[in-house]
Amino acid sequence: MVIDTGSFEFLGLDLEAFTGLEAAIVLIAFVVTASIFSYVILGAGFFATQKAQDVVYTSVGQTSSSIEVMGDVYGNSTTVGGVDAKMDGLRFVLGLTAGGSPVDFASTTMTFSTDEDVTKINNVTAIKSTSTNVVVDKSSIGANEWGIIDIANGDKGALLENQEQFTIYVHLDSGNEIARNKEFSLEVRPAKGSSYGIKRKAPSKIDKVNVLY
Repeated sequence: MVIDTGSFEFLGLDLEAFTGLEAAIVLIAFVVTASIFSYVILGAGFFATQKAQDVVYTSVGQTSSSIEVMGDVYGNSTTVGGVDAKMDGLRFVLGLTAGGSPVDFASTTMTFSTDEDVTKINNVTAIKSTSTNVVVDKSSIGANEWGIIDIANGDKGALLENQEQFTIYVHLDSGNEIARNKEFSLEVRPAKGSSYGIKRKAPSKIDKVNVLY
């Protein structure tokens, strides 16, 4: 487009100044637009970073177990001696891992499995998170049931906390009794976090109390 500069002379306007003003307005518009666009991009980047961080923390919490066996796992037998002796009870102590989150045993489940079968082991009593004493007598635990028979270094509530140790006893029925050299697995599954698997093998000679490896 060709502009007749003479038409601006009677107004006393300088065409070069007018063109400079237009350029300044366009430049300011570009700067403002770029600033807004940069703010949006940065905001989206911060949001994506935060979401990625949340996903990582959640994944770590779900894939890592907060509990571990403290010491040995013991197998008890009421049919001592002979080639037909079998173990019908398991006793072990659970505690928190270093930095592990507290575990609510009111909502913790257990599963016993061998090569032939998988059995859910029920809690001997319906304990609640608010229960003040969840310790039961070993003799009250029925077949295919588990119970907390002792709690060390803490109160008697269902929440396994730092420094506390829960002694667990599992009573198996006749169909799940562990024979000599038999491999088995007991899975302890908290409501949150990964489950903890206890894999052991019965010894070649079964005594009244057996240390399992």
